Amino acid sequence: MQSYLVFSEEVRAARVAGKPVVALESTIISHGMPYPQNVQTAREVEAIIREHGAVPATIAIMNGKIHIGLSDAELELLGQSADALKVSRRDLPYVISSKKLGATTVAATMICAELAGIAVFVTGGIGGVHRGAETSFDISADLQELARTSVAVVCAGAKSILDLGLTLEYLETHGVPVISVGQAEFPAFFTRDSGFRADFQLDSATEQADFIATKWTLGLRGGVVIANPVPVADAMPRAEIEGITQQALQEAAQQGVSGKAVTPFLLARIKELTGGRSLVSNIALVKNNAKVGAQLAHALAAHKKS
Repeated sequence: MQSYLVFSEEVRAARVAGKPVVALESTIISHGMPYPQNVQTAREVEAIIREHGAVPATIAIMNGKIHIGLSDAELELLGQSADALKVSRRDLPYVISSKKLGATTVAATMICAELAGIAVFVTGGIGGVHRGAETSFDISADLQELARTSVAVVCAGAKSILDLGLTLEYLETHGVPVISVGQAEFPAFFTRDSGFRADFQLDSATEQADFIATKWTLGLRGGVVIANPVPVADAMPRAEIEGITQQALQEAAQQGVSGKAVTPFLLARIKELTGGRSLVSNIALVKNNAKVGAQLAHALAAHKKS
């Protein structure tokens, strides 16, 4: 599998120097935000990680290879392309073998990060159990990947468009610990308030690194969710976002939107219904996660040396 990996010069140099590296997904560029905010946000998130002493590694599939770290031109290509495929575990062999352009989801990014020896991955929000899954069986592959792939995922919780209770139940059943940062409550992407508690609250990067290192040293494979709430100034009220989400879900059902198309449809529709405020929250939470992820990568590197 290593023969499929292509490292950017910046990431390659970081690996040689032993600097901490933070993985970033690419579906947030190709499917999560409109152009040009998607590319601008990707560059700003990478800059935040560099400012905090780590090296960003945005991951994507290009020309039959897994690229660990992208150039400005490659970020621009992903941001503007209408042909980039949304890649999860199932899709990796097809997109690589057919040499198509692929943007990695949380699940695929975790796989690629582990292959590249990267322990920390920053994203916006994880996928989960979709509302109505008791009949549709629509459960994100992100959850199973968290149960099997040993990468720490820094996120603003799970997307509020999901069934958060069932998502947390699934993670518990599969032994995936959920750690909250700065509050006991599990955050819900646009809003800090989900109505559910995380498993543990660990506010400092050192505490988080000690927990993660202990888990993996014990031979307990699988990921860890580091749930970092959206900043207070950029958060949306829980009741408001719930009402808008319900409307967007109803419209998706009426239009026959299903599968991978559901999340991009809902995020775009919520952006319209909030007059763009949800996009502001989305950008703010990703940047906030980048800071926490860089600090965690540093703490894990220090723990490994000690």
